[in-house]
Amino acid sequence: MLEQCRNAKERWGGVSDLIDRWLQERQDLLSLFVALPQQQLGDELSDLLRQFSEILVDYASSWHFGVYEHLLAEAGEFNDGGLELAKEVDPKIRATTDQILAFNDQYSDREGLSVQEVAHLSQDLSKLGEVLAERFELEDQLIDNLHTAHKDRI
Repeated sequence: MLEQCRNAKERWGGVSDLIDRWLQERQDLLSLFVALPQQQLGDELSDLLRQFSEILVDYASSWHFGVYEHLLAEAGEFNDGGLELAKEVDPKIRATTDQILAFNDQYSDREGLSVQEVAHLSQDLSKLGEVLAERFELEDQLIDNLHTAHKDRI
């Protein structure tokens, strides 16, 4: 997943400051995601989990309240089928947002985790990893279609 993020940044980085910042946030998110399972039970895990949850929600919000709007504006401007793709993919991305917010609600304000909660965290992180992989693929598909296709005409 981390390699996929680097590839996306190489393909779309520099095209737009908004997308550049958002892709950097994606990379930061993935770095924390990879670090979480390696943490020992205690305050460091709780702090890292809180930091991860903040970036996770910021990342998802940035898509809905910035990146996606920018891409839709481009698609409307060029009117080359991108709006139809966006209408097809957007509900799938929104569904991943719901799962991201559920994870955040469950783990963002934890002061300490019991051993049992850590076991659930491991399972929940695994599920979240699948959700994020699906989301990144959908986002990349839209960026590729709605933005990269027009980068030479912007």
